[in-house]
Amino acid sequence: MLEADFVIIGSGSAGSAMAYRLSEDGKHSVIVIEFGGSDIGPLIQMPSALSIPLNMSLYDWGFASEPEPHLGGRVLATPRGKVIGGSSSINGMVYVRGHARDFDHWAEEGAAGWGFADVLPYFKRMEDSDGGEDGWRGKSGPLHVQRGSRRNPLYGAFVEAGRQAGFELTDDYNGSKQEGFGPMEQTISGGRRWSAASAYLKPALKRKNVSLVKGFARRVIIENQRAVGVEIEAHKQIQVVKARREVIVAASSINSPKILMLSGIGPAEHLRENGITVVADRPGVGRNLQDHMELYIQQESLLPITLNSVLNPFSKALIGAQWLFFKTGLGATNHFEAAAFVRSRAGVDYPDIQYHFIPAAVRYDGKAAAKSHGFQAHVGPMRSKSRGSVTLRSPDPKSQPVIRFNYMSHPDDWTEFRHCIRLTREIFGQSAFDPYRGKEISPGSQVQSDDDLDIFIRDHAESAYHPCGTCKMGRADDMMSVVDPECRVIGVEGLRVADSSIFPRVTNGNLNAPSIMTGEKASDHILGRTPLAPSNQEPWINPRWQASDR
Repeated sequence: MLEADFVIIGSGSAGSAMAYRLSEDGKHSVIVIEFGGSDIGPLIQMPSALSIPLNMSLYDWGFASEPEPHLGGRVLATPRGKVIGGSSSINGMVYVRGHARDFDHWAEEGAAGWGFADVLPYFKRMEDSDGGEDGWRGKSGPLHVQRGSRRNPLYGAFVEAGRQAGFELTDDYNGSKQEGFGPMEQTISGGRRWSAASAYLKPALKRKNVSLVKGFARRVIIENQRAVGVEIEAHKQIQVVKARREVIVAASSINSPKILMLSGIGPAEHLRENGITVVADRPGVGRNLQDHMELYIQQESLLPITLNSVLNPFSKALIGAQWLFFKTGLGATNHFEAAAFVRSRAGVDYPDIQYHFIPAAVRYDGKAAAKSHGFQAHVGPMRSKSRGSVTLRSPDPKSQPVIRFNYMSHPDDWTEFRHCIRLTREIFGQSAFDPYRGKEISPGSQVQSDDDLDIFIRDHAESAYHPCGTCKMGRADDMMSVVDPECRVIGVEGLRVADSSIFPRVTNGNLNAPSIMTGEKASDHILGRTPLAPSNQEPWINPRWQASDR
C-alpha cells in the first residue's frame, strides 16, 4: 500500500529539503514522488559539463515558451529538471541567497513571516559555507557552498575593473553586503555537483521512514475539500499514493500550477473550458510568471589564457580524465567564479543588475564558441515588471502546459537592458582589461544606437532559467494569492505548495538557494513548529544610493 503521513510531489530543491526535514525526528513517514531517474553519472556530477544535462531529454522536461511577441516570435527553452534533485541537478550550480530587501518585499506583499529577518536563520541552517562572512553564514548545514579557485587572471581583472569604474567590492554577496564585485559561490563539494539530492534526499532515503516512488503525478485527489492523496501513473498503471496528513506540491513553477489546475484548483473559467470540475476558484494559479533574462557581452582576448583553448576534443578528454580520477582541474568548476551585483541608477536602493563572468566566449548550450580567445559577462536586470502565465493546453496530464512569459513586454525592460550593455562596455573598457582586451565580439562595436541595441536585445536576450511566481504566496483574502504564508493552498485542506512557484516576486540572482530555503521553512510550518527566531542582523545598504549608482 502506497501510503505515508506526508506525500511530496517532486524531488527538487524544495522537495528534497522537505523530505529531509519532515522525516528528521523519525515520527512521520514521507513518500517523495519523482518522475525522473537517477542523477548518477559524469554528465550531471561533473560541474563543467553543466550545459549537457540542461539539453538532454533524459534529465529535462523539455518545456518551451510560446512564441514571444516582444522577441520577434522566438520560442525560448524553459529547462526544468526531470531527475532526482530536480533542477538542482541540471542547473549552473551558482549559489545566491537573494537580497535582504527581496524578502522584505515579500512580507510587504502579504507573505507575513517571510521578511529577511525571518528567512536568514533558514539560510544559515541549510548551509555549510566555505569562506563566507562570519556571523552571516551557516557552517554545519547539509548544503556545501564554496568559492572557485579564481586562478585565471581574467577573474581578478573583472573585479578590479568594477572597482576602477567606481563600484563597490564585496567579499561575500551572500553576507551582509550583496552590492559590489567579488567572488561567486558554487554548490560544489569535493569537485562534484552538490545538488539538493546530494545534500538532502539521499541522506533522507537512508531513513526507514522515507521512500521514493517513481511515477508521473497526474493530479491531487481531493475529497470534501481535503487533499487525501496523489494519482500517479507508474508501470503503465494508474495508482494512488495516499497521504494520511498532507500532500505537498513541489514540482516547479511550471508543473506545480499545472498539477493544481488538473486537480480542480485555479481560474474557474479556464478549468471549466478544459472540462475540469472546480474544487477551488483561485484565479492566481498560473499567473504572475516571472523570470530573469540575460545577454552575453563577449570580448576578444589578446592573450591565449581563456577556456577557448580547451574546447577541442583532446583537451576535453584530458580534463574529463583528470576529473574522473581525481575530481580536480577545470572539470571541477562551473567556471562562474566572479560576480557582481550593482544598481542601475541613483534612487535605486539595492542592486537590480547581476553579472556572471567567465573567461571564455561560449554559449550556455556549449555551441557557437567564438573563433578566437575571448571572455564574457552574462548581464541582466533583476526586477522586470513583465508578467506571464502558465495554463493548461488540454485536460490530459501528459500534454505540456502553455507557457507565456511575455518577456520584454514592459517598456522599462528595454531601458534597463540597454543600460546593462553600455555599463558592461564601460567595465570592459577599464585599464584592468588593457592587457587582454581585443575587439568586441558581441554585440560588436558597431551596435551603438538605442535602435540597434534593441534589435540585438530582441534577437539575443535569453532566459537565465529562473522562472517563478505562478502559485503566489500572500494574504488569504487576496484573490491572486494561491497559498497563505504557511504555504497552505487557500480553500483546500491538507494541501500545500512549497517551491519557487510561491515567490511573490523573483529574488536577486539565481533561484536554487531561495528554493531550498523555502523547503526548509515550509517544513517547520507543516510540522506545526515555531519558526526559527528572527535575526536582528542589519544588511548593508549603500549610503550613497540616493545620489549615485556607485
